[in-house]
Amino acid sequence: MKKLILAIFFCISLNIFAQTGNQVKDIFLKLKQESKIDGNDRAVYDILDEFYNKNLQADNDELTPETVQRIEKTASNPDTKNLHILMLFLMYQQHISRTSMAGKKPDSEFQTEAMTLLENETREIYGKVPAIIFIYKAEALDGAGKKEDAKTTLAEGLKEYPDSVPLKVYSYLNTKNEVLRNDLVKNHPNHWMVQQFGIK
Repeated sequence: MKKLILAIFFCISLNIFAQTGNQVKDIFLKLKQESKIDGNDRAVYDILDEFYNKNLQADNDELTPETVQRIEKTASNPDTKNLHILMLFLMYQQHISRTSMAGKKPDSEFQTEAMTLLENETREIYGKVPAIIFIYKAEALDGAGKKEDAKTTLAEGLKEYPDSVPLKVYSYLNTKNEVLRNDLVKNHPNHWMVQQFGIK
């Protein structure tokens, strides 16, 4: 994970940090009760898309200072609609960052529960699940040893986002599908995930 990504979550001061899968649902429901829900307000959805496009889909995984400022501004504004979605997403990022920096494995129960909540909530509010949620959910399921569920999530994600390089990479790693490998090598050889996983 790049230093800039880690720095984002030190810049954003979150008062809530869920450590286990059991806690995350209760915290999320409390956040939701305090949030203004509006399916027509796409500010939070757009941030998740921007985070995905600049951090996961782009060849180089680096967010710009402008994106960091937009995330900070949106997360700190109590009038932001659907703020509970962004707060849970940031809690997830914070958990991953903290465990990574401490040299520990993330809590796969927390990861899976958080991503399931985000998947259901974004589908209910926006009618669509952002690509980043499919990616993170597949990572969480894979980390929990639920390989078949991870494959199913990746397949669902690829139906929605057939051009998603991260979804293609993880799908290839789980299935060894030569069509996916050829596509990645031919069309995305410079993507950071293709290089990180040594796909040739």
